[in-house]
Amino acid sequence: MDDNARSQPQAHAAIVADGLQKSFRSRTGTVDAVRGVDLAVEAGTIFGLLGPNGAGKTTTLRMLTTLLPIDGGRAEVAGVDVARAPREVRRRIGYVGQAGGADLGATGRENLLLQARLHGLAASDIHDRVTELVDLFELAELIDRPARTYSGGQRRRLEIALGLIHRPSVLFLDEPTAGLDPQTRASLWDHVRALRSGGTTIVVVTHYLDEADQLCDTIAIVDRGTVVTEGRPHELKAALARDTVIVQPRLGPEEVAELRDHLARAVPSTTAVVDGDVVRLAVDDGTATLPAVVEFLRREHVPIDGISLAGASLDDVFLAHTGRSLRDPDPTGSARR
Repeated sequence: MDDNARSQPQAHAAIVADGLQKSFRSRTGTVDAVRGVDLAVEAGTIFGLLGPNGAGKTTTLRMLTTLLPIDGGRAEVAGVDVARAPREVRRRIGYVGQAGGADLGATGRENLLLQARLHGLAASDIHDRVTELVDLFELAELIDRPARTYSGGQRRRLEIALGLIHRPSVLFLDEPTAGLDPQTRASLWDHVRALRSGGTTIVVVTHYLDEADQLCDTIAIVDRGTVVTEGRPHELKAALARDTVIVQPRLGPEEVAELRDHLARAVPSTTAVVDGDVVRLAVDDGTATLPAVVEFLRREHVPIDGISLAGASLDDVFLAHTGRSLRDPDPTGSARR
């Protein structure tokens, strides 16, 4: 985090982290999973931790939720020091991990009732709270069926309801839409937005670009255990002032990689990356560059299915700060989580 960000008042911050560090021992030595992460999450917002697999996002989340001890630095969540008062932190937060937490053999209602009792809700309050969450997450038709019969999206809604049973002020969601189809993901986003409207602060760990872009008020892009940039998605993209030329060649994977290298050399002031089966060129002026790219492809007889021009994306932001695409594997082979 830069000096300007550090100097901002944090009176309304639901989460503050300064210099968080975490290391793990492996057979080959020590892995620095988190290396000095700074965060400030405004209350009542959706905050995204975006990065590739192994960037350190989940490890950071687990420290903030007291599931892992902090090796270095400090953090406050919901106004409570994580290291000094972990039990009080757990009273104030909800957490939904990647694996979920529902008992698949129990019904949805049984899961909610058990979770309410574990959190010590008053008996007179439990029925109303369960009914409230069933209505909020549209579970009425499913609630008395075993959770194992739920679809992926239905189960995820139940798991988020479980994390909210005790009315936490901060909710942590680790890859909440992983494995869900686009329609189900969009529906779940609507439920998360409704929680924000009710005043809940939500931290979402994700590697989905569209999820971070469309859902989150603010994001921190994490790579190799550090925050490389932080801000509102549209501001991060606007700051690049760059365009993207997208080439869709009819080539095999190795040939696509070769085309990327040729384009990077042939087109001045460009950064080229392979993104699946397309080549993305980050350029200063797409309108001026596009004809040169078309001419190169024509001259070299490169077969293409299409070529297009787009504004900057969050992947371009990641590329600008790290020199690689968010979708690229970590060339260091890191074992970070």
